[in-house]
Amino acid sequence: MTKSLLHRLIAGALTLSMVLLPTLESQAAAARIKDIVDFEGIRENQLVGYGLVVGLNGTGDSLNNSPFTKQSLQSMLERLGVNTAGENVRTNNVAAVMVTANLPPFATQGSRMDVSVAALGDSDSLQGGTLLVTPLLGADGEVYAIAQGPVAINGFKAEGDAATIISGVPTTGRISSGALIEREIDFHLGSQTSLRLALRNPDLTTARRIALAVNDFIGAPTATPEDPATVRLTLPHGFNGNIVDLLTDIEQLMVETDQTAKIVIDENSGIIVMGRDVRVSSVAVAQSNLTVTIAEDPTVVQPAPLSQGVTASEANTNLNANLSETALTIVNESVTLQELVDGLNALGISPRDLIAILQAIKATGALQAEIEVL
Repeated sequence: MTKSLLHRLIAGALTLSMVLLPTLESQAAAARIKDIVDFEGIRENQLVGYGLVVGLNGTGDSLNNSPFTKQSLQSMLERLGVNTAGENVRTNNVAAVMVTANLPPFATQGSRMDVSVAALGDSDSLQGGTLLVTPLLGADGEVYAIAQGPVAINGFKAEGDAATIISGVPTTGRISSGALIEREIDFHLGSQTSLRLALRNPDLTTARRIALAVNDFIGAPTATPEDPATVRLTLPHGFNGNIVDLLTDIEQLMVETDQTAKIVIDENSGIIVMGRDVRVSSVAVAQSNLTVTIAEDPTVVQPAPLSQGVTASEANTNLNANLSETALTIVNESVTLQELVDGLNALGISPRDLIAILQAIKATGALQAEIEVL
């Protein structure tokens, strides 16, 4: 009995380990719902405005080259009771700027947010400048915030008579908490009975897994996948709370995400990024490089003594062409991304040559992945 019981315990432990192992592996690749979706209505809104930065130490716009700066300056002075009509205004301490900001979701009237400032004219630097009162408008033309304050730039510029040093971009800057919110976005999240979850990386499998995880947790058909990018969430009957309570409960659920096999290539920098599901069939690859070197080594020819000739140069070109070839290399059918990378690295080629090889393998139909070129 003791030996039989021991055998049963060992078999049960092995079975349990085999069951738990895939679970642990799936959890390692899982992510929270709040990290892979956007909730409908919880979003930022972009604002933009046009204003003037004053107090620049001679680094502002040239009024003759920036008529919009001159017109804005005269209009502002007239509103303040200073009549400059017909006068030739000369100052280089003012710069016209575009002010941008992102209105946070559910921002309340009277709260503050950061704004970014960028020069619009030929200003050299916004260092030491102060942004005057600038209304920030939304896409509907309404004013949602007012910006004002000292500008902190992202770099500096120093110059002398024969040298100039520029670090960063001195014509852009930022004002921390520089805008006061005047209008709120009318959206009542708590009164909603239905809401959509938008997947940041649309995928049918991921959408279905999100719906299953939510329904299993709530114990009712609450979530329904509508398409690869959308999961509809409906407040269940008898739920003790509103939609905010439901979102709080489900946003921490772990879901294993899925993705299509994709290779992203940046030809400018030679960067290659492969997804974990990239597969390749067995294929033979050969690659050769042709290097042509041209060097000019002119020879100076001197005239004979007392010949009344002149010194001349004779062209002498050295032209070399080297062709390096490699034999066919077998890239075996890969099961994992590591084996695929090891097979491609066995060719001993540069990333830029690898880009061309991947595209050629894709053309043969041996690469089961999508190639995206940036």
